[in-house]
Amino acid sequence: MKKLADIGLIGLAVMGENLVLNMESKGFTVAVFNRTVSKVDEFINGRAKGKNIIGTHSLEELVASLSRPRKVMLMVKAGQPVDDFIEKLIPLLEPGDIIIDGGNSYFMDTRRRTKYVESKGLLYIGTGVSGGEEGALRGPSMMPGGSPAAWPHVKEIFQAVAAKVDDGTPCCDWVGEDGAGHFVKMVHNGIEYGDMQIINEAYHLMKELLRLTPDEQHEVFKKWNTGKLNSYLIEITADILAFKDSDGTPLVEKILDTAGQKGTGKWTVITALELGIPLTLIGESVFSRCLSAQKDLRVKASKAISGTKPHFKGDKQQFINDLEEALYAAKIISYAQGYDLMREAAKEYNWNLNYGGIALMWRGGCIIRSAFLGDIKKAFDKNPSLENLLLDPFFKNAVQSAQESWRSVCSAALENGIPIPALSSALCYFDGFRCERLPANLLQAQRDYFGAHQYERIDKPRGEFFHTNWTGHGGDTASSTYQV
Repeated sequence: MKKLADIGLIGLAVMGENLVLNMESKGFTVAVFNRTVSKVDEFINGRAKGKNIIGTHSLEELVASLSRPRKVMLMVKAGQPVDDFIEKLIPLLEPGDIIIDGGNSYFMDTRRRTKYVESKGLLYIGTGVSGGEEGALRGPSMMPGGSPAAWPHVKEIFQAVAAKVDDGTPCCDWVGEDGAGHFVKMVHNGIEYGDMQIINEAYHLMKELLRLTPDEQHEVFKKWNTGKLNSYLIEITADILAFKDSDGTPLVEKILDTAGQKGTGKWTVITALELGIPLTLIGESVFSRCLSAQKDLRVKASKAISGTKPHFKGDKQQFINDLEEALYAAKIISYAQGYDLMREAAKEYNWNLNYGGIALMWRGGCIIRSAFLGDIKKAFDKNPSLENLLLDPFFKNAVQSAQESWRSVCSAALENGIPIPALSSALCYFDGFRCERLPANLLQAQRDYFGAHQYERIDKPRGEFFHTNWTGHGGDTASSTYQV
């Protein structure tokens, strides 16, 4: 074992432990520390036994065991624990040493922390790590950002442990300054919310409308995973639907229908609202989890309010084929909106994001990995300044060809009283996006009527505002114009 470790890691929960074992398996010596010190000894005498992993019992011991520039990675709960460890580490480190946050931190916190840590003469990285327990051990997708000067010192380690695509390219590259890495991870998680929701809506339609059994649904998802919907989430959905409880019945039907969330989807939607980006599908995915959490209220409402009862008329196989098209089209919308948000954030925060490179980082290791991402990479390779995925010929044609099936699925769901908030909101976005003239002219008239907020005219230059005395007894004074 080397006398000094290549990197130190704090936080031996599931992700931390597995990331350490991954690093060690790639030839790096890792020093570890955990706030509950007994966890260090358990790890060293258990999964880490006989490996090039150094157990330490204090932060001072951890720092002393590291080669320069020292690299300390935090795998702790987002929020105050990250700030607490930064404060404890700063006095122990020297100029040029690097603090790395590998948790799911809010990107604005990472922006603040980068500035603060750099003011102390140190370097900072905030990196998204996606792939869960298996990804951390076998190869996650990693999205680092922060102090650019830190990247050359961690690049070899990060790219060695990251997942690889077919040609060996690592699913990890430098994303950008300050909070860019955690921002891209946040958008990844938002898209993950969207992907999961549209899959759940497909499951709900097959169960409630088509009356398919979990085993029959398993076969549908298994087949879908061999085509254009090929992805990790479709694959695990097929596995889940086939899984039996100890009594031989489908386990999925015994799970309480209340979804949890850790906040990254919510952050994505809030950021979209702040930047003025219509992130409708992901927004509905977050709200769907909120509605699922109101279980007791929904049970009460189910007894008090009557509605349409599902009754399918038609060809089940044709509907399943249409549903596959609807899922694919909605997935395209989700990514189009997510990339729109990243593009706007890049302008707002002066980041130089590589959009094709981001798709490549998501091709392996992460939860949203899918064959589909290769098409996004091609779209941005062909046109790096692409304004919206729906304007790329491949995606434009894909959505246009899917829309008849998509509309059929949405119509059937609405007619039969089955909620599909994500699939339907995605279709509404598609129709709104391709609509040259929306009814916002009436909305602006309403705002001017009650609040003198002014409006622009189609027969006048953009940027010239007007106010009308709509009632005849109002004044000519207009409110100042500004955008929230």
